[in-house]
Amino acid sequence: MKEIFKQIPLYRFLKFCNEENMDKVVLDCGAGGDCPPLSLFSEYGYSTYGIEFSDEQMKKANVYGKIKNQKLNIIKGDMRKLDFEDDSMSYVYSYNSVFHMTKADVLKSINEMKRVLKPNGLLFVNFLTTKDFRCGEGPCVGENEYEQMDDDIPVIHSYFEEQEADRFFQDMKILYKEDRVLERIYEGERIRQGFIDYIVKKMD
Repeated sequence: MKEIFKQIPLYRFLKFCNEENMDKVVLDCGAGGDCPPLSLFSEYGYSTYGIEFSDEQMKKANVYGKIKNQKLNIIKGDMRKLDFEDDSMSYVYSYNSVFHMTKADVLKSINEMKRVLKPNGLLFVNFLTTKDFRCGEGPCVGENEYEQMDDDIPVIHSYFEEQEADRFFQDMKILYKEDRVLERIYEGERIRQGFIDYIVKKMD
């Protein structure tokens, strides 16, 4: 029985990828953690590659892959400067990762993902929105950009208005866009989170 992964929006991206007639090669930008979604793509026959900035999170992901006898190929890297050739990946995604930086660095990262993506390849990226409960917390370092604590470490979080991120994909075809607001219990409290998901296609 296949594992059910917690990164639910990536199932939709996987469906879009499965419908394309391209080599099944996928890159995860921000691939670390104890439940890496690259494992999901591996289960469906994809050759997987990942980059992760944190040594600790990279180690967790690779341990997970070894337990499942999967070669996930997750290495240390920075999505602002990807160490992959132009037009080398059929599919690229960044799930709950790209917004952990300033908006200037988000733009650099998106441009790098687009660079390594093959023509007609698909890209999934999601962003935090200003509807999120943490928007406005902590020292402000830019327009809806705040320094906030994640696991006792100061991290920049960027929050986007509904149409703001469209500009990143003006040279691509938007196949799917969803503005999501969800409520859930976290550490005994009800929180409200805001995300916007994009699935876009690189044109010839």
